[in-house]
Amino acid sequence: MSDKGTRDELLAEAVRLREQGHPDQARQRLVALSAAYPEDTGIAYQTAWVHDLLGLEAEAVPFYERSLGAPGLSAEDRRGALLGLGSTYRTLGRYTEAVDTLRGAAEEFPDDGAFRVFLAMALYNTGHHHEAMGLLLTLLATTSDDPSVRSYRRAIAHYARDLDETV
Repeated sequence: MSDKGTRDELLAEAVRLREQGHPDQARQRLVALSAAYPEDTGIAYQTAWVHDLLGLEAEAVPFYERSLGAPGLSAEDRRGALLGLGSTYRTLGRYTEAVDTLRGAAEEFPDDGAFRVFLAMALYNTGHHHEAMGLLLTLLATTSDDPSVRSYRRAIAHYARDLDETV
């Protein structure tokens, strides 16, 4: 069996363990795989993910950073890694890094509303309440299926641009 075949099988098994509710076992395997394949962005991303799942945010950060430090992730995994890293930075109180990561990700993936939600939280943490509310109101106005919100979509979008406006 080739080295690539072994890598793929071991990674698939570790992901299966995570998905089946065995994150500790998955973590053990992924840490070993990360050591064996330190340049592999996919393994780094999966290793970060399992650390986050286990509440080991500080340990997840270097794996997220490694996964994003070189090309190789699929677009879907890149989205996950950027959201995971930005959210983890925020959880750890690294608010400026969270804002920078999430702002860049929101620009890279403008159709993914999750980035704007997490960016708004990080902006709130940095005292940028006006921008945070603007992001959330814009997202609400453009994506809500709630009939009562839809009926006020135009007003909500207006106030998203200038929440301090009065008559």
